[in-house]
Amino acid sequence: MMDALVRISSNMKSMERELHCPVCKEIVKQPVVLPCQHSICLMCASEVLVQNGYPPPELPPEPNSPASTPNTRSPHQARRPMPSKADHRPIDRVLRSGFGTYLSPGRRRKEPPHAMLFPCPPCGREVELGEKGLTDCLRNLTLERIVERYRHTVSLGSVAVMCQFCKPPQSLEATKGCADCRASFCNECFKLYHPWGTPRAQHEHVQPTLNFRPKVLSCPEHDQERLHFYCRTCQRLLCPLCKLRRIHAGHKVAPVAQAYQTLKDKITKEMNYILANQEMVLSQITQLESAITQTEANSVAAREQLSQSVSDLTALLAERHASLAEALERARQKRGEALAGQVAERRSLLEHAGLMALSQELLKETDPPCFVQAARQTHSRLSTSIEGLQCFSLAADPSFRHFQLDVSKELKLLTDLQFIQAPLAPVIDTQKTLAYDQLFLCWRLPQESAPAWHFSVEFRRRGVVPGGGARSGIQGRLAAARWGWQRLEEVGGTSAVIDRLEMDSVYVLRVRGCNKAGFGEYSEEVYLHTPPAPVLNFYLDSRWGLHADRLVVSKEQRCARSVPGLSLLQAADLALTSCHLTADLLVGDVAITQGRHYWACSVEPGSYLVKVGVGLEAKLQEWFHLPQDMASPRYDPDSGHDSGAEDSLDSPPPFSFLTMGMGKIFLPHGPNHHYNHGCPANGTSPRRSPSIANGNIPASSPTGLTYPLPPRLGVCLDFEKGRVTFYDAHSLRPLWEGPVDCSGPVCPAFCFIGGGALQLQELVANRMADQTPVRRVTIQSRVTNLNN
Repeated sequence: MMDALVRISSNMKSMERELHCPVCKEIVKQPVVLPCQHSICLMCASEVLVQNGYPPPELPPEPNSPASTPNTRSPHQARRPMPSKADHRPIDRVLRSGFGTYLSPGRRRKEPPHAMLFPCPPCGREVELGEKGLTDCLRNLTLERIVERYRHTVSLGSVAVMCQFCKPPQSLEATKGCADCRASFCNECFKLYHPWGTPRAQHEHVQPTLNFRPKVLSCPEHDQERLHFYCRTCQRLLCPLCKLRRIHAGHKVAPVAQAYQTLKDKITKEMNYILANQEMVLSQITQLESAITQTEANSVAAREQLSQSVSDLTALLAERHASLAEALERARQKRGEALAGQVAERRSLLEHAGLMALSQELLKETDPPCFVQAARQTHSRLSTSIEGLQCFSLAADPSFRHFQLDVSKELKLLTDLQFIQAPLAPVIDTQKTLAYDQLFLCWRLPQESAPAWHFSVEFRRRGVVPGGGARSGIQGRLAAARWGWQRLEEVGGTSAVIDRLEMDSVYVLRVRGCNKAGFGEYSEEVYLHTPPAPVLNFYLDSRWGLHADRLVVSKEQRCARSVPGLSLLQAADLALTSCHLTADLLVGDVAITQGRHYWACSVEPGSYLVKVGVGLEAKLQEWFHLPQDMASPRYDPDSGHDSGAEDSLDSPPPFSFLTMGMGKIFLPHGPNHHYNHGCPANGTSPRRSPSIANGNIPASSPTGLTYPLPPRLGVCLDFEKGRVTFYDAHSLRPLWEGPVDCSGPVCPAFCFIGGGALQLQELVANRMADQTPVRRVTIQSRVTNLNN
């Protein structure tokens, strides 16, 4: 029996950390629940509010204080009278009496007070308590019961609660507590204050304690109203009156019994999951303990390395100091010798000394040959001395200005001296990042980031719940395990290419840098949508003969520019009588006969009119050989075709184009089979995207809508279905869909009216052909089924 008690006591002691108040770090007393669901002592909450500038409220006495313990009566009293409810008011009544609601002296009571902000220590942020402050915070009665059981179990009955109504000299141990009287009694006193056959005999008996709680939680705003409902939206308990408030209109409100059972089932399920994975818990504890040991060992090694580095810097600084001091001494000696030589030379010019004495003795010579022979050297020295006197200058600079050290950079480096840091989270370049035949990801490091040796690129396919919607909770973790992260390791540079991906799928990508300090933070995740069909690679065809004065194709045959030439200038003579423009056709060098294919291009925003689409090869050749002057770029009422055939919706049109120009793209509303002298018009049966249907269109007309020109336009042709879909290639959002005649080979086609330019999207594989391949691995994630 004793072993069982010791085991229970040990288990309860391990729970003590969960019962601590986050402010005082002791076991909670009279805990209240904050809106963030954290519990805190009532006294601690009051002190925190006072520290933040709120007036101190009136608090009820602590349960174990003399003011709340009736056993502190005078020994001269024989028996203490029956405890009244006024002496033992519940804490929630005290809270409702005005705690947490403050009115300044000059404020009218009708004006609602400002909401109180409580800095919650576990959250690390301010929690809004509302206008009434802690009045709206309910007591955590469940936590109080757990604390009481904890105290009783840990003490193992060694601390007794004394009767509150016995005389102090003969005080007996309390054996019962009364929840209605809110006091503890011995057997004799209990019988005396609860006579048989009286209403007091029906009071609820509890274990003896000094901290009595209310029997049930009541609404803090409506006195004596029980909390029968739970608002899932607000995550608050409600009484029947609170439920009728407008603030909870439309919220998900359930009976508290249902919320109780639901939450209890969830906690039970989560506990069973943890208990079923105790091996995982023990394994992680072992890893954590090993990590703690490694942390201690590595910190000692790092401290030694720090001392060694500082010692190396000190030794190098001392060595450099000695070298500079030696250079300074050599300069001092050299300059001192030069100046000393000048001093000796000037001293020799003094009268009766040196050179002057020698010259005076030389002038005493009377033999001309001997004088001439001996005086030439003296004459040279005297001339040099006179020149030196006339142009006097110091032989050396005594200032030593060039021997001052500029250590500002070194001091800044020493001031900024710190441990090496991992690179900061890279920034994804969304303008260059794209999904085409392959995924191309481009990024850069922030300027204040430490350099990176290499990068790690991670990507995964985004899982979708059958029936639509994103995965969350346990289902999301299982989906993440199915579509696990894959990694490109040791990527050099700031870009990467990812291939072998599934079509028409959304991929999530992220990247992080690595250096000597390890891996840094991940970048923000970017989502890329792969094309809906295999990418078709083709070039602009020049076999049909280009008009060199109007249309120019680049050497790589992937870019074309239309420049209005002499023909348009000559046609301007007819401008007074009709609108006369010139259209030029350009096609791709491939003909599609089966399957689904996708390609993309970009149109220069300053282009006048450019049509992008597809058409039957035979019809395109026929249109090319026809005269290319037309009265209107959009519609010719006398096109030479049967109007009945044009109005028929049974046969699909031979061409399907979208018109772009002047920074806009035109999306037609309905069927429009007209084409001018063979110049194709737009297709039929448009399918607009949700964003367009929601009204995100700058302008509209009876025949269609104008939409801002996307940076890149995507075209997807389904040959078997005879359908062509146009996309915003940047986001893969459908813009328009229509039919096209696929009874024969179909070619990508482009039509220029006036000046404009067009660029085919280059394959990512061609752009990164010289890139060094990187190692590709799959990151294994361990997920256990929670249902087990």
